[in-house]
Amino acid sequence: MEAGRSVGALLARAGAAQHGVVARWQLERRGLTAKEVDGLVARGSLQPLYRGVYAVGHRLVSRDGWWMAAALACGKGAVLSHRSAAQASGLLWPSEIAVEVTRPKSFRMQDGIRCHQAVLLPDEVAEVDGIPVTSPFRTAFDVAALGERRLVEHVLHEIALRRITDVVSFEELLGRHPRKSGARLLRQIRASKAPVGVTRNEFEESFVAFLDEYELPRAEMNAALKVRERFFEIDALWRRERLAAELDSREVHDTDDGFESDRERDRILLAEGWRTTRITWRQLRDQRSEVAADLRLLLAPERATG
Repeated sequence: MEAGRSVGALLARAGAAQHGVVARWQLERRGLTAKEVDGLVARGSLQPLYRGVYAVGHRLVSRDGWWMAAALACGKGAVLSHRSAAQASGLLWPSEIAVEVTRPKSFRMQDGIRCHQAVLLPDEVAEVDGIPVTSPFRTAFDVAALGERRLVEHVLHEIALRRITDVVSFEELLGRHPRKSGARLLRQIRASKAPVGVTRNEFEESFVAFLDEYELPRAEMNAALKVRERFFEIDALWRRERLAAELDSREVHDTDDGFESDRERDRILLAEGWRTTRITWRQLRDQRSEVAADLRLLLAPERATG
């Protein structure tokens, strides 16, 4: 170390710029020897998170810090990708998954990190709060490679809702990687006219998956319906079929006010020619085929017009 240099100041600068985490290779690049880094670890000034990556001072690391640490642990050129990049960019809800990272070369796996290998062009990489991530459109492409349609729909919906633009278009990406896993699914979803069915909780998400499983028409989720100069929010709405379904859960509906307002809404909708049905979590879990059969009857064209 150079005379007079403050290791504490060096750690503080490194950590502050990276959500409180730093990699061994970064410290050695700044002039610390391997022995000095080992000494900082032994004294607790550096707390190990991943192999060769540390929290500065303590292990109370934010979610952003863990994301940054995972990218650093995978070496130079590594970026947050797939679901983790989507979460960091606000395109998917936070969830407890292994951090997903993409890097140009093969990599020895570490616990808590799912590493993908790909060479990313400069216009396929971005930053979110200093964390290297895949660009929004590349992120959607990578999420499609996971094969989960609902995740891709959420990402594309958020991109459209927030009017996100990117340096590279979807068409360019599809042209660059025509055989990449997920290309076909991404094309299908972008061409689909079916409602996306954006949901707010696990019950609603399970209901949309249930509709897909039984090949029932998608519903508008949390749709606004104007009746008698009033707006009602319907959990699942089929406008053409004039069918409104409420997904009943105790948390939302099991109150005196909820009970009364639900019945008032049912009465008004029925009087104005809308049909209503109610589906509980237990029914969706334990009586799936019966619920599907009933919905199929309710959604039949003759029911909608008759």
